[in-house]
Amino acid sequence: MPTPLYDVLVKYAARNPARFHMPGHKGTSLPAPELAGLSAIDVTEIPGTGNLYEAGEPFDSAQKLWAEVFGFEHCQFLTGGSTMGIHTGLALFCRPGDQVLVDRGCHRAVYNALALLDLEPVFLERPWLPEHNLTGPFFPEDVEKMLDIHPEIKTVCITSPTYSGLLSDIAGISRVIHARGGKLFVDGAHGAHLPFLSVDAFTGADGVVVSAHKTLPAMGQSALLFTNGVDPDQVRRTASIYGSSSPSYPMMASLDLARQWLLDHPGEYRRAADRVAGLRDKYPSLGAVLPLDPCRFTLKVKNGPTFARGLEARGIYPEMEDGGHVVFICTASDSEENFRHLEEVLTEKREEMGDCPPLPAPPLPERVLSPRQALFAPSEGRRLADCEGAVSAVQVAPYPPGVPVVAPGERIGKKELSYLRQIGYNTMLEIRTVK
Repeated sequence: MPTPLYDVLVKYAARNPARFHMPGHKGTSLPAPELAGLSAIDVTEIPGTGNLYEAGEPFDSAQKLWAEVFGFEHCQFLTGGSTMGIHTGLALFCRPGDQVLVDRGCHRAVYNALALLDLEPVFLERPWLPEHNLTGPFFPEDVEKMLDIHPEIKTVCITSPTYSGLLSDIAGISRVIHARGGKLFVDGAHGAHLPFLSVDAFTGADGVVVSAHKTLPAMGQSALLFTNGVDPDQVRRTASIYGSSSPSYPMMASLDLARQWLLDHPGEYRRAADRVAGLRDKYPSLGAVLPLDPCRFTLKVKNGPTFARGLEARGIYPEMEDGGHVVFICTASDSEENFRHLEEVLTEKREEMGDCPPLPAPPLPERVLSPRQALFAPSEGRRLADCEGAVSAVQVAPYPPGVPVVAPGERIGKKELSYLRQIGYNTMLEIRTVK
């Protein structure tokens, strides 16, 4: 299978043309040896290289190849990460003022989209798994119950997989939504690799955004938006609202190359998944009874920050930690040497593993203002510890994973402050509250 976009860029560079167009480096070496190879294919919209936001080659072919891998009608390349895809997707499936059923555990980009698009959220609370101190996946009955209460809602937005690797039943949920004439948009930012493992993670969704840069051999901020039943021209026009008019061609070429490399090396992701399965068997972690991303390793520990700092002292840098977990993103690019090193260090630290003290479920704060009103309201800075009773103008969101405990327009109460302290959030930080 070809790499149509990358091929066009390489052929253009090989002609050694006189580049009287942007970028300003003109294809010469960038001022660092590590970047030298990128400048030659870093071009702009000139004859032959296409336009990301218009129909035509080479983007039509490059994006079609990705759509086929995921089983969708259309794919849109993104250079603003899944944040750009979330904003684009919700703009495609909603009208200003619409009510939307929103996963309470969505990334802060969703909350920003609610404000920008003036959407009215109805929150879908995630089930709490006390035995794991984590929120769990959604099932069709969770969504069905909420849609029965709010039959006017026609768009549902959920996250799957979660940062911890939990997968919701997208196919079953989509059937519930479609039976009521609605649409399902999935923030699948952490699941770009799943189709390459033959994991059926997105069937039935009307739109899905994935961050290629999170789990594939692709450049930072590169992402993909997949849609069914939406006019591709409308997708392109809407994406252009939220994306740069000068998208990075090296980033988009890396999408082309990542897809082809993974198809040419189908065993590499299976190797990583097998390694993760072995780690789960050997150490306390999210177990096989849960629907899990085969390559996400979420280790249970007694003190997440302390454990993570100990790993870093041994040259191992996990993706994130919270009070009782350390999360490792494992991909086809992880070497056997690094897996062996990880296992050696984990074995040495086994006594620090196990369940942390029980945590309560995340609170559901009182909403006082709409997301839009709060985000654009006059605000003032205050220490979070001194904000009891105040209305937040920002997301109070540990990052990663970027899931707000308190969203703009919600009141900061005793239970919210208590929860933040229990998960180790620094309540001495200054935040913005509505005046």
